[in-house]
Amino acid sequence: MWLAFWRSRNRLSLDELRYLTDQLFKIQVVNEVNKDFVIEALRSIAELITYGDQHDSAFFEFFMEKQVMGEFVRILKISRPVGVSLQLLQTLSIMIQNLKNYLFSNEHINYLITYSFNFDNEELLSYYISFLRAISGKLNKNTISLLVKTQDDDVVSFPLYTEAIRFAFHEENMVRTAIRALSLNVYHVGDVSVNRFVASPPHSKYFSNLVKYFCKQCLELSELVSDALKSGPEPPSTILAVVDELEDTLYYFSDITSAGIPDVGRLLTDEFLKHLVFPLLLPSLKTEPAYEVKIGSVTSLYLICCILHIVKIKDLANSIAAGLFFPPEVFVANSGNKANGFLSVHEPTNESKQPDNESLGSENDKKLKAYLVDCSTGTQVHEEAAVKANVSIDSSVALRETLLSYIRDGNNVQVLGSLSVFATLLQTKELDESMLDALGILPQRKKQKKLLLESLVGEGSGEEQLFSSESISMKDGLSGELDGYLQRIKDQYCVSTSSTEEGASPRCHRFQVLDALIALFCRSNIPGETLWDGGWLLRQLLPHGEAEFSSHHLVLLKESYRSCTRALLQETRGSWPDLVLTIIINEWKKCKRAIEASSPRKEPKSILLSQWKFHEEVAPSESSIPAGERMCEVVKVFVLRHQLQLFSLGRALPEQPSINAQGDHPENSRAKTSGLNVSVPKPGTELKVVDALPCRIAFERGKERYFRFLAVSAGISGWLILAEELPLKQNYGIIRVAAPLAGSNVRKAGAVVSFLFCHPKNR
Repeated sequence: MWLAFWRSRNRLSLDELRYLTDQLFKIQVVNEVNKDFVIEALRSIAELITYGDQHDSAFFEFFMEKQVMGEFVRILKISRPVGVSLQLLQTLSIMIQNLKNYLFSNEHINYLITYSFNFDNEELLSYYISFLRAISGKLNKNTISLLVKTQDDDVVSFPLYTEAIRFAFHEENMVRTAIRALSLNVYHVGDVSVNRFVASPPHSKYFSNLVKYFCKQCLELSELVSDALKSGPEPPSTILAVVDELEDTLYYFSDITSAGIPDVGRLLTDEFLKHLVFPLLLPSLKTEPAYEVKIGSVTSLYLICCILHIVKIKDLANSIAAGLFFPPEVFVANSGNKANGFLSVHEPTNESKQPDNESLGSENDKKLKAYLVDCSTGTQVHEEAAVKANVSIDSSVALRETLLSYIRDGNNVQVLGSLSVFATLLQTKELDESMLDALGILPQRKKQKKLLLESLVGEGSGEEQLFSSESISMKDGLSGELDGYLQRIKDQYCVSTSSTEEGASPRCHRFQVLDALIALFCRSNIPGETLWDGGWLLRQLLPHGEAEFSSHHLVLLKESYRSCTRALLQETRGSWPDLVLTIIINEWKKCKRAIEASSPRKEPKSILLSQWKFHEEVAPSESSIPAGERMCEVVKVFVLRHQLQLFSLGRALPEQPSINAQGDHPENSRAKTSGLNVSVPKPGTELKVVDALPCRIAFERGKERYFRFLAVSAGISGWLILAEELPLKQNYGIIRVAAPLAGSNVRKAGAVVSFLFCHPKNR
């Protein structure tokens, strides 16, 4: 029979389709003998139907008239070889993807979806998942009704969705990705009855399991980070892979919520708070926890930033922010310090316990901290936090205060993480302005706008505050919006009322944030780029500069500016003095862009990766490259503090620093004295060699040539030049070799020059 399949016919004709279907009708069992014919027939039918869909509607009409889909189902039932199942799934996937018409009638598709395939065969599973995804790609409000069963306008069965989510947590990443794409296709159809179906038990358990799966990813990441910090100075590629997968999961949550299914957003919020935020993330932020933590503090900072940055759910964002007003112990006490769901128990992690030599501080730091204690005027300064290098937070201190203590006294990674959390909160559009105000990070322009609107509509004391000397302040006490979220957390976790900062006002909290940032800018043990992040946050809070700076703040900023100026002057005596001005100009532009940008420069993952960047302190070195890196770091700090000095005085930042380059003066320019009128001396250029050191060089035995050796400067650059004398033009020469002086070690260079031109053999 299968030999007749190869008889001469027009292979793209309706007769060919009719012949193939007739042959399939005659088959009673599919075995090893006839499987090749069946496989080829299925493949050819898919090709013909696809061709006919574009050229002749009679093909599809014949397909539906003969109920070929039913024949496919019959063939599957009587087939033993797995190859037939593979071809059938591929045939249907091709047809569904390419046909303008739909094949979803008569329940044949639902039968194939629920058919008991042998998924131990990985290839079969791959074809099955592709088949499901192809169906989901054709979903709309018309076609989805063909795939569901309803009763009294309620969906009672949806095989495509229920069968697909069985593989949502499959070990193969390609399978998980396909199922997520399929589920999003379902959610974004916008069918009300289907939305009720996926958001009601038992199908809503999928969202709970999804959050638990994400919690498991978080625990694995924290454990991986902790182990990696012990093993080497570079982050392993496995961490980057886990971070990418974790963020993909968060973007999946974001895509789910963007479908606009209200019940799903509420479910996700509840599950995030119950399984991750309250029992795991917030308790891990404590500086010295007296309890077991399952996620390291740095990983928690990263995860909080990621969730706020990616998952756009208002209640979730506001609940996380409200949680910062509680001490971490309340969540540990009420969660029993046990993991939820299927999460495994991990040992306490030590990922944030890095060598912290910088906590000792310099003499300047000690003076500044002593000044903080002695100063009795200005805004509220937290003296104990400023004096102690390693702050020990009291158990009643809220997490918001813990983040501020990290900024004041934490190591590099803790500072970066805390700044990132505040910056992310500030950028989270789902947060109410009253919540930002309570945290002390509501930008001044938004506060002024809010007060202006209140004064225009005559609400409250907006007009009085707007035109008062304390125009940025609000009434004492936290806002009603925050009170609602605080009460919700208390009700859920039975937290006592005294556990929150209810007596504090937004104005007080704002002063605390400013104090922490000023303390940060006065520290000498924090990298320049991290200070730039603090500068960005300050500019967001105070876009116009001097409004909220106290005399106390100004004294601290001035003293820190003087300190870094002395450090920069010290660098001018180092190995790279001729590049200092160039680096200042370049870093000035970068710093200005960074602190005036509309959003933070760094992604949340930089918090994690910075642990390796600062894991080992570089020992002081006399060599050129470490000295250059140290000089660049000093310049970054100097530029930031210089700009803050101008900003604190209410001045606009110029595009370039005001620099009077001494090297540009004629009396300091050896290049102009030598008649060198080019920016960079090149071989073959003529110049004067007056006062140059004469020397003779023999490139061949008995053939000496007369040269002059001299050092020249132009602006902030310099070169060592070897010029050959011109015999017909006295005191002139031609440049043969020019070597830049940038980064040269003067003492070593001097020794080399003395050896080359003073040694008897080289005269």
